[in-house]
Amino acid sequence: MKTKYQKVATLLAIAGLSSYLVIGSPAPAQAMHIAEGYLPFEWAVFWWVVALPFFLVGLRSIDRITTAHPELKLLLALSGAFTFVLSALKIPSVNGSSSHPTGTGLGTILFGPLVMSVIGGLVLLFQAVLLAHGGLTTLGANAFSMAIVGPLVAYVVYNTIAKTGHQKVAVFMASMLENLCTYLVTAVQLALAFPAAQGGFIAAFIKFVGVFAITQIPLAISEGLLTLLVWNWLQDYGQQELRILGLFKPGNNLDAEINE
Repeated sequence: MKTKYQKVATLLAIAGLSSYLVIGSPAPAQAMHIAEGYLPFEWAVFWWVVALPFFLVGLRSIDRITTAHPELKLLLALSGAFTFVLSALKIPSVNGSSSHPTGTGLGTILFGPLVMSVIGGLVLLFQAVLLAHGGLTTLGANAFSMAIVGPLVAYVVYNTIAKTGHQKVAVFMASMLENLCTYLVTAVQLALAFPAAQGGFIAAFIKFVGVFAITQIPLAISEGLLTLLVWNWLQDYGQQELRILGLFKPGNNLDAEINE
């Protein structure tokens, strides 16, 4: 178990990294991912059609989890709040879009990618309606990148690395890579909708990725670290819930891995 000073240090680290993300995210961002009305009509409809089935299947997954284990509802709400807060921190990027943490890695590790397709979609919906971040026409595209592809990447990365016994490394890498892959998909979506006059899709994709990388790489690393700190906190104060999910491994920590 951690000492009192280690627990305080963890909480201070969470607060400090959160403050960095807030201070480093100017308020007047244009959008959450892709702005309202920015995509051509046919592409907006296409991404809605692609994203909707994941949302519907995810609703069934949430129903099964909450019916079998009602005590996990609070942890589910924590996952949603974590996603909402992190994804609301925006840095203006490519015209009509923004860079920001996504926050979907934590919920994916806890509940799986299908659950996060719902939570991420609802987060984007609330932000579009209540905060004017993103929009309803582009909700399908934004949900596909942040609430579907990102969690799928996090799920694969976490489970692949966790099998080696390095759970904390798996948490960090899953959160970092889901963030980066979310923006790779966003770059694909923008390049498909707006191919370059010379070079077409490939040239446009390289341009979008290059601009996103300036802000997104440090944000992805910061999100990975913050998610890891929250995970450490859950290991101390959410042991019962993690045991239900089969994720509590008290002997698996970064200190032990470093000292090996």
